[in-house]
Amino acid sequence: MSADKTAEGMKRKDYEKKLEKLQVELCHLQEWVKAEKLKVIIIFEGRDAAGKGGTIKALTEKVSPRVFRVCALPAPSDRQKSQLFLQRYIEQFPAGGEIVIFDRSWYNRAGVEYVMGFCSPAQHKRFLELCPMVEKFAVDGGIILIKLWLEVGMEEQEARFKARIEDPLRQWKLSPMDTESFGRWYDYSRARDMMLEATDTKHAPWRLIRSDDKRRARLNVISHILETIPYKKIAREKVKLPKRSGKGRYDDQASLRRMKFVEERY
Repeated sequence: MSADKTAEGMKRKDYEKKLEKLQVELCHLQEWVKAEKLKVIIIFEGRDAAGKGGTIKALTEKVSPRVFRVCALPAPSDRQKSQLFLQRYIEQFPAGGEIVIFDRSWYNRAGVEYVMGFCSPAQHKRFLELCPMVEKFAVDGGIILIKLWLEVGMEEQEARFKARIEDPLRQWKLSPMDTESFGRWYDYSRARDMMLEATDTKHAPWRLIRSDDKRRARLNVISHILETIPYKKIAREKVKLPKRSGKGRYDDQASLRRMKFVEERY
């Protein structure tokens, strides 16, 4: 058994059964968010290989991308570097009826940018001072802000990195920045502690999830989100398909016979 399967713990069948129930509730939540024009931000942060991507996939795979919008910003352009630091993130904030999921967020400044020297100590300090005020501005403006930190253990992170190295389907997940971060475990731990100390506020608290067991972490995250956003099930009229009209009937497959189809290899 691979290290990945050993770490997951929960049996797949049990996990999928519980996940399906939660995903049904996410669909109910989606309808409520649309109806009530709610504005929601969910921030996913955590160590590399903590399981953010898999958790976001489980959260969004059965809902509409028009409501649950995932935002994973690339490195800033030269123009964006000259803007206010939070400006490009604020541009992605939700309108009424939207849930924006940040796969990494403005907290890059408190993590990778600080540890890797991409920002100065003064910029880091200023971010930690101003961030709670900006988040209070957002919350006071009606945004529901959920901040999640996925914490993976040292040994489990190493096992996941090694699995990525060997698996051609996951090698794309391993960037030079990831391998560099692997050797700076305690630097990232200290950066995490400073971030939590400065930005765990009453109006925008952090919630931590242990993610050595990926499946349990995903279920716990979705359950927490459903509990954090009050919603009601909206009754919907049952859809009835109309009868197809036979008016203008013709052999609509005949015109396709001269076209080239993809070879049926399977």
